[in-house]
Amino acid sequence: MSAEMEQRYAERLKRYTTAMRNEKPDKVPIRPFVAEFTAKYAGYTDQEVTHDYEKAFAAARKCAADFDWDATVGNMVYVWSGLVKAIGLKYYAVPGIELPPDTAFQYLEPPEDNAWMRPDEYDALIEDPTGYLFNVWLPRVSGDVSPMGEPTSYRNNLSFVKGGMAMMNYFHGFGTQAALLRSESGTVSAISGILKAPFDIIADKLRGYKGLCIDMFQQPDKVLAACEALAPHLLHVAAGGADPDRNVPVGLWMHRGCVPFLSPDQFERFYWPTLKQIIEGLWERGIQTLFYAEGEWNPNLKYIAELPDLSIVYHVDRGDIFEVHKAVGHKFCLSGGIPNDLLAFGTKDDVRDCCKRVIDGVAGDGGYIMDASAIMQDDTKVENLRAMTEFTREYGVY
Repeated sequence: MSAEMEQRYAERLKRYTTAMRNEKPDKVPIRPFVAEFTAKYAGYTDQEVTHDYEKAFAAARKCAADFDWDATVGNMVYVWSGLVKAIGLKYYAVPGIELPPDTAFQYLEPPEDNAWMRPDEYDALIEDPTGYLFNVWLPRVSGDVSPMGEPTSYRNNLSFVKGGMAMMNYFHGFGTQAALLRSESGTVSAISGILKAPFDIIADKLRGYKGLCIDMFQQPDKVLAACEALAPHLLHVAAGGADPDRNVPVGLWMHRGCVPFLSPDQFERFYWPTLKQIIEGLWERGIQTLFYAEGEWNPNLKYIAELPDLSIVYHVDRGDIFEVHKAVGHKFCLSGGIPNDLLAFGTKDDVRDCCKRVIDGVAGDGGYIMDASAIMQDDTKVENLRAMTEFTREYGVY
């Protein structure tokens, strides 16, 4: 790596980490989370970056270099079809196979009457989460894995070899990608590790949202016990993938906890206790969490304010970022708040005006990172993302 690029990387890392510690850097950091947008910009289809993660990595690096961002994720098109299809996973639809080539991958909600986990299986999950997932859940979500007690097959045996190899190849590639982002453009890899709320694991991958809604009324104690059983495992996974230097945060994407999926009372009872426990456990280890609040989370700000100072970076999607700043801006760095529909359908002047309002309203004392409200797919206009980047670089100087 050249001395010039290393200096650029050091400056950007300092800028990014200073803001995340809710302090004032030299400039407002720019950290866009871009998914299928990178494919469009680099001249690929959604199918290409989903099927070939090296193309997805290359597209992300091209965007980072051309747009002059401080930090970004090595690849936000996180479904690689080689991994999904290695064991025949049934809950993803990928472009070029189940979907048109220019359509982003989709998550498939399990059938309401035949969810991946049945309503009478909570006790098995609670008693041994790993055993349940391996013995019961995996054969249901995989087209290749044979159920326990049934005859095995060549496809069954090979699926574990293919799946393990695919997992190792893909996730090992992120380390190389982070090094290339650093050496080629001086860009910081924005997150390290992954976390989901225990409730979201049950809603997304086990019972489905509708099934879990019924369970909250018919067997609430089982739901609570299942969340508690999953929490230590999720903490372990998040801490195991965290940045050893404790610079960048663990990513947390939250799916079913906000209004209207849950009422604030349901959030307080079912969603929040175990997630709060995990975030606090990470912070005890010196690990920040990127609290990616997808949807409308403002009704739950009083609970989020319970977290230790600096333990999270609060990312704002559909919530009012000015209300968020008033409620928790003294405790946590904020990011986001630039609406995706504005970036997709607005003008460059509209984007600049919005960025100015946000910077003026929440970034005066530092502790703010520029980004869109949610992960950007291929409807974001190139000229609008460039306007967001260039305006912030020019105007967001302290």
